[in-house]
Amino acid sequence: MTVAACPACSGAAPVAESVAARGMPTHHLVLPNIHCASCIRTVEDTLRAQPGIRDARVNLTLKRAAITATPNADPTPWITALSRAGHEAYESDTAPDRDAAGRDLILRLGVAGFAMMNVMLLSVAVWSGAADATRDLFHWISAMIALPAALFAAQPFFRNAWSALRAARLNMDVPISLAILLACGMSLFETMEGGDHAYFDAALSLTFFLLAGRVLDARMRRAARSAAHDLAALEPSRVTRIEAGERVNRPLTDVAAGDTLWLPAGARLPVDAELLDDSARIDRSLVTGESDPVTRFRGAGLVAGDVTLTGPITVRATAVGEDTTLRRMARLVAVAEAARTRYTGLADRAAAIYAPAVHLIAFAAFIGWTWATGDVRHALNVAVATLIITCPCALGLAVPAVATAATGSLFRRGMLVTSDTALERLAGIDTVVFDKTGTLTRATLTPPESLPREAEGILAALAAASEHPLSRSLVTALAGVRPAAISDVREEAGFGIHAIWSGRPAFLGRGGDGETVLRIGSKDWPMQRSESLLPDARATLDALRSKGLDVRILTGDRADKAARTAEALGVDTVEAEMTPDRKQAYVAALQAEGRKVLMVGDGLNDTAALAAADASIAPGSALEASRNAADVILTGTGLSRIGDALSMAKASRSRILENFGLAAAYNAVAIPLALAGLATPLWAALAMSASSVTVILNALRVRRA
Repeated sequence: MTVAACPACSGAAPVAESVAARGMPTHHLVLPNIHCASCIRTVEDTLRAQPGIRDARVNLTLKRAAITATPNADPTPWITALSRAGHEAYESDTAPDRDAAGRDLILRLGVAGFAMMNVMLLSVAVWSGAADATRDLFHWISAMIALPAALFAAQPFFRNAWSALRAARLNMDVPISLAILLACGMSLFETMEGGDHAYFDAALSLTFFLLAGRVLDARMRRAARSAAHDLAALEPSRVTRIEAGERVNRPLTDVAAGDTLWLPAGARLPVDAELLDDSARIDRSLVTGESDPVTRFRGAGLVAGDVTLTGPITVRATAVGEDTTLRRMARLVAVAEAARTRYTGLADRAAAIYAPAVHLIAFAAFIGWTWATGDVRHALNVAVATLIITCPCALGLAVPAVATAATGSLFRRGMLVTSDTALERLAGIDTVVFDKTGTLTRATLTPPESLPREAEGILAALAAASEHPLSRSLVTALAGVRPAAISDVREEAGFGIHAIWSGRPAFLGRGGDGETVLRIGSKDWPMQRSESLLPDARATLDALRSKGLDVRILTGDRADKAARTAEALGVDTVEAEMTPDRKQAYVAALQAEGRKVLMVGDGLNDTAALAAADASIAPGSALEASRNAADVILTGTGLSRIGDALSMAKASRSRILENFGLAAAYNAVAIPLALAGLATPLWAALAMSASSVTVILNALRVRRA
């Protein structure tokens, strides 16, 4: 005897078998450079051609590839194959974005929606005239569908509410949970008593729209992309370590300082390291924000996040794990994104007062309507609607949504916000104080007039081989000179660059007395040192003055040099020969006058003033002590971003205040409607979700500042 499957089952079987054959993804690769359908096709075709890979799917939005293969397979050959195909790739040990919490919310939303639609169909029959036993049967069927569905779907609210009550406090999930339970309990009571009305559909609709609001909140938060998450994702999970002369693939967690690593061309450094090869071209755009590649020589320091444009290269790890530059940047950004300004404190205090107030208002509405009408069911509906429509979701989202969007946008513009209150303090700035040397000006070197022509060619070759700012100035000064042929080029960080010319040692760097010299054999030629304004210094200061800011200069340099710089920049107030403690005292004096001071500096002598000012900014080239004291670090070159930071801070403050205004306006309309009995639990849920989404959409506007 044979059994024929139904057409639907027969048609679905091949699909099911295909899905089962592919299985769940076992690996995820990050593909930072894909941008079109052609990229997707190339990546997928390349991966599917690799041994052991059963399937590969690319998500262009997330820039990830989900690969189905042997769970513990080594992805290095896949990454190498993609590199040959022209696509950078590195392994991620987690599936991005669609995390377990997000999937759980969507599952519960689906259950609530499915149950809601079925219960509404039954409710239509009751509304259409079903009575007596038929009506009671439909109510009981609705109860069997709605009660388990609501109890399952509303678990996120119940868990949060119970945690708050156990800690003897109230949060916004307490009135939500109470409203859902009251709606279900009231409907079950009506069903048991054979009443005319049951509101299982309202309880499910309430749960569905509340969950929809949570899902939308999560999606909007992802739209305000976390810079900290972006940084963490850039760290590969596996590396190639050289062991006893052999290349061995190891997890990144196995790498220790001092290990020698091998990286192919196009690889991203997983650790801070020292270059062991003669030279390498490096893309440092992640760290500096500059797109132009740089050349590094043997002994030069590289940082996690750098991309090798030439290769393969070998490096010696100098910092791993939490000590790498990439991890430190991620921690700084994460701190900034969790900003808790005074507005956050206000939101928390308002929510703490608001939650018990809402319960009291809802209870008063229940008592009042019961006394006025004698209709307990209607009074309970009013109380439930009041609990839901006045939920302080929008108030709680007012600050974090803005903070996340603003700090992420600033990072992508080349500014690293390191302080959790920086945006608030920057928004109130009225005075900007600049250090001069290294901040507004840069030192330049020019060759002495007595330098022989042959030595000029050697100097031009040495200068061209270094990326040091002073070497760059020599390259500019010697633009018309043909570089000599040199070999065995080696740069010693902090001292200079060595080479061989015609069998003789050549050196450009620090001499015995600290000045920069060109040494060929035993002969020295001191370089002439001068100072010039940064290209965008005047434009930056003009832009700040146009915003109504008072701009001043503090410098430890001589008065005559300080005066010339101030005149060139159009600055009226300049203080020269300032020691570190005098700089700090000067900032304190301005603050005593009621001014809000922004300090911009890069040197050790600026650290005290940076820490004392209301807000502070340091260039990325600043000393580590200055960067640690600053609220914002300019990760690229140039000063023009300072104006952007101030504009973003003011825009953030405006968005936060607007969000508070939106939340207040919403409640001013919603509470009277609920108390008047004009808002059902369903409409209350819709209104509350709409208010939360409106607040987040308004927060995202800050990215256009």
